[in-house]
Amino acid sequence: MRQRQQTGADRRRAREFEAFVAGAAGRLLHAATLLTGEPADTKPRAERLLTAALARTYADWDRLRGDDPYDRARQEIAARYARGAWRHHPRTGEGLLGRLGPQERLVLVLRLYEGVAEEQTAALIGLPADRVRAICARAVVMMRQPEPARRPAPHWPLSLLHRQVTR
Repeated sequence: MRQRQQTGADRRRAREFEAFVAGAAGRLLHAATLLTGEPADTKPRAERLLTAALARTYADWDRLRGDDPYDRARQEIAARYARGAWRHHPRTGEGLLGRLGPQERLVLVLRLYEGVAEEQTAALIGLPADRVRAICARAVVMMRQPEPARRPAPHWPLSLLHRQVTR
């Protein structure tokens, strides 16, 4: 009898988690994609980040007890990104936030895309609220500035190149 009740509880847990993933996975994947800076068609790092965060959320599912599972998954994504990105993924120059460093990218995604309050963002990444405010402001200014134009290679007429080589 006890085993039957336990499997019933496991099935209920699995159904609840599947419903959560069906509703939240798209937005969480988009946040992870913004953080990693990968193109929309290929995003293996973002998918790995999301999979690990969802696995941790599922492992803690019974302990949530009224906590929002979306907040837990978002915290896990931010923590995993922060642990790995600052060491292994410097500025990539890819994606919408490619000009930002990992810390600026994390703060901007949490504050503006996810709508997390300054104090919560500060607590989540372990920085003072004033520092989070400054990082966010700097990132917004950087994103508002036009991208620096790349200087095209000089176009030299072949006759000038030939004269310089033969001298």
